[in-house]
Amino acid sequence: MLGTAAALALVWAMAFPAHAAIEADPVSYEAAVATGLGEESTGSVNEGSDSGVALTPEQQALMAEAADWTARVNLYHAGGGGATGNDSLGCRPIPMRTMAVDPRYIPRRTRLFIPETVGMRMSDGTIHDGYWYASDTGGAIKGQKIDFYTGHGRGSMSPAMPLNQRRVTLIDAGRFDGCPPSWDRVPSQTLMASAAANVGSN
Repeated sequence: MLGTAAALALVWAMAFPAHAAIEADPVSYEAAVATGLGEESTGSVNEGSDSGVALTPEQQALMAEAADWTARVNLYHAGGGGATGNDSLGCRPIPMRTMAVDPRYIPRRTRLFIPETVGMRMSDGTIHDGYWYASDTGGAIKGQKIDFYTGHGRGSMSPAMPLNQRRVTLIDAGRFDGCPPSWDRVPSQTLMASAAANVGSN
């Protein structure tokens, strides 16, 4: 029996040679930092995004602007205990357009440009243009937190998952009237329709 235990100990030592070093003197925090022990690299938030997306002049101008706000992203979806019904403006949430905010930090009806989402390939193959709409709120959304509505079911969150719990840049791209546009309308059409209505009412 002793021979079997000794053989197992020998196999263990050969398989895990660093084990003996771990049981030696503990390593101080300063020594670990100096040797790079525990260093981790964080992947880019644009992983999976298409580089080389053709930007409109408006997108190029917004990309060059400084952040108006920054916030940490959470994802939410419909179904399975997720979002139900309309958003806080009474609009039907639009996947990858509707965003929930704390209105004391970011005013509702703000049209936002988020550079980190430009070029994100969504599940239907559509490439995200970076525009989001602050049309929802939530009790758990306080201060520098935002929620992206991704669609129906947990699977809808996959394209935006690299952004979950990450801090993103928010650039004020104007105000919007009505509800966030569906993906068959470009954001500029919504603003143009709003501007035309305002001109006609004066």
